[in-house]
Amino acid sequence: MTLLSPRRLSVLALLALSLVPLSASAWWNPDFKQRTKITLNTSAAGVELREAITGAAVPVRLHSGNFDFLAAKPDGADLRFIAGDDKTPLRFWIERFDGTNELAVVWVQVPTVAPGSDRNVIYAYAGNEKAVAEAPASPFDTSTTAFHFAEKDGKAADASGTLVANGAMTPELNGLIGPSARIGATPLEWPASPRLKAAPGGPYAVSLWARPDGTSGTLLTQGALSLQLDGGKPTLRIGSLVVTGGDLPVNAWAQLAATLQAGKATLYVNGRQAAQADLPVAAPAVEGPLRVGGGGFNGLIDELQISTAAPGADAIRFAHAAQGADAKLIAAVTQTRESAEGGSGGGEAGYIGILVKNLTLDAKAVIALLGVMFVVAVWVMASKTLLVLRIDRGNHGFLKRFRASVDVLGAESAPQHPHSSLARLYAAGVRELVKREVGKRQAALSGASLDAVKAAVDADLVRETHRLNAQMVLLTIAISGGPFLGLLGTVVGVMITFAAIAAAGDVNVNAIAPGIAAALLATVAGLVVAIPALFGYNYLASRIKNISADMQIFVDEFVTRVAEAYGAP
Repeated sequence: MTLLSPRRLSVLALLALSLVPLSASAWWNPDFKQRTKITLNTSAAGVELREAITGAAVPVRLHSGNFDFLAAKPDGADLRFIAGDDKTPLRFWIERFDGTNELAVVWVQVPTVAPGSDRNVIYAYAGNEKAVAEAPASPFDTSTTAFHFAEKDGKAADASGTLVANGAMTPELNGLIGPSARIGATPLEWPASPRLKAAPGGPYAVSLWARPDGTSGTLLTQGALSLQLDGGKPTLRIGSLVVTGGDLPVNAWAQLAATLQAGKATLYVNGRQAAQADLPVAAPAVEGPLRVGGGGFNGLIDELQISTAAPGADAIRFAHAAQGADAKLIAAVTQTRESAEGGSGGGEAGYIGILVKNLTLDAKAVIALLGVMFVVAVWVMASKTLLVLRIDRGNHGFLKRFRASVDVLGAESAPQHPHSSLARLYAAGVRELVKREVGKRQAALSGASLDAVKAAVDADLVRETHRLNAQMVLLTIAISGGPFLGLLGTVVGVMITFAAIAAAGDVNVNAIAPGIAAALLATVAGLVVAIPALFGYNYLASRIKNISADMQIFVDEFVTRVAEAYGAP
C-alpha cells in the first residue's frame, strides 16, 4: 500500500473542495420552480479579500434582470435562501419586495465567504404557489444592531423592531438599499441601550451610508463619539481625539465607518482606511442615546449599523462592496428546474429564453404588433406572387393565340384564359366593337370611334393596374414602419431597464445586460418584418411593372389591328 505525502493529500483535498459548488446540481425542493444562483466573487475580478468572513449579512438585490417575478408570489412569500450545498436554509429578512415594479432587496446571512474565490454561492428559490411566508429572521449576529429605515409607519426602528427612534422619520423611497431616511433640522434619536454600549477603547464599530446636500454637519453622535463632516472631510471624534481623512462628495452616496479596537481609532471611507490614530489611555466609553443628524447635516442616510464586536478591514471593505450600488461582488443568474436538469441552459435556445423572459410589457406589445404586420406581409407577398404568376402565364397563352389569329375579332377566347389581364383588355375592346356592330356589317370606324374604343380599353388597363398594385401599400408600411416600431420598443425597454436598475441600486453587468438585450429584441423583430417585406416588394414591383408594360403594348397593338381591319379608308 502506497502512502501519499501530506502535501499531496492537501492538494487532493483542495481539488475536492473546489468541485463542491459544481456538484451542487440537486434541486433543494421540487415544489419550487425557479432558482437564482447568487455568486459572491472575492477574487481579483470581483472584490478581492485576504481573509475569510463568517456570518456576513449581505443585501441581495433582485430585479427583472436576475429574477422571474411573474413566477414568484406577488409578496415574495415563497422566497427561500439556501447555502451553496443546496441543502442548508439560510436566515434572511425581506426589506423590500415589489412584484409590480419587479424590485426586491433581501438581507441574507452567508455562513462563510472564502477569500480569493469566485465560487462563494448561495441560492434563492421561488415559484411555489403552496408556500407560505416564513417568519422574519435577522441575518445579523447578536453583536450587530442594524437600522434599514424601511419602516412603513414612519418610525425608524432597528431590524428587530425593539429600538424605536423618537419622532417621525421622513422616508425617501428610492434610497441606496430600498428606502432611506431624509435628515434635516430634526434629528432621529434612539434611547440608550446595552446593545449599543461599548467599553472604553472598544471593541466598537459604526457604519452608515450618507448622501449629503452640503459639506458640513454632524452625521451621528453617541455619547463622546461623533461622526462629522467638516468642509467635505469626514471626521471621527472620540473624547479629545480627532481623526480626519478622506472625502465625502456632495449629492453622492458614500459609506462612512469607524472602529475602536486594539488601542486604535480607525476611519474608513468607501471601504478603505482613510485615517488612523492611537486611542488615549483614558478613552471614554461609547454609551448613551444614539442620534443621527441634528448638527447642521442635511441629506440622506441609509443602512446604519452599530457593532460591539468591531470587524476587520476586510469585513468593512466587503460590506461596502455588498451594500454599494457599484456591486462587482455579487452576480445572480436565474434557472428554472428544467434548464438546471437539462444542463447549463446555454446555447441559442437558452439565450432566446432569457431574452423572452426579460421582455418588458411595452416590448411585448410592440413585438405582438410586429408579429401581426409580419403575418400580413407574408400573406400579401404570397397572394401577390401567385397572382402575378397566374397573370403572366395566362398572358403568354392568350398573346400567342391573339397573334396567330388572322381576324382581330377571331381571338375571342377570354374563357380559355381566365387569369389573363390581356384577355380581359381584349374582351373590353371587343365589347366596344360589338356596340358599333363592327364585324356584322363591316362598318368602318371613324377616327373618333377608334379613339373611343382605345379610351375604353385604356380605362380597363388602369383598373387592371390598380388590381395588380392593390395591398402593395401594406408591404411599404411593413418596410418603413417595422424598424421604427422596433426601435420604439427598444428605447422604451432600455429606459425601463435603467429606471429599474436605478431604483434597485444594482449596476453590475448581470443586472443591466438581460434587460437591454431583451429590449433589443424589439428592434430585431422590426428588422425581421422589414427585410423580407423589402425583398418581396421589390420582386413584386418588378413583375407588376413588366405586366403593366405588356398591357400597354397590347392595347396599342390591338387598336392598330382594329384600325387596319375596320378603320375608314
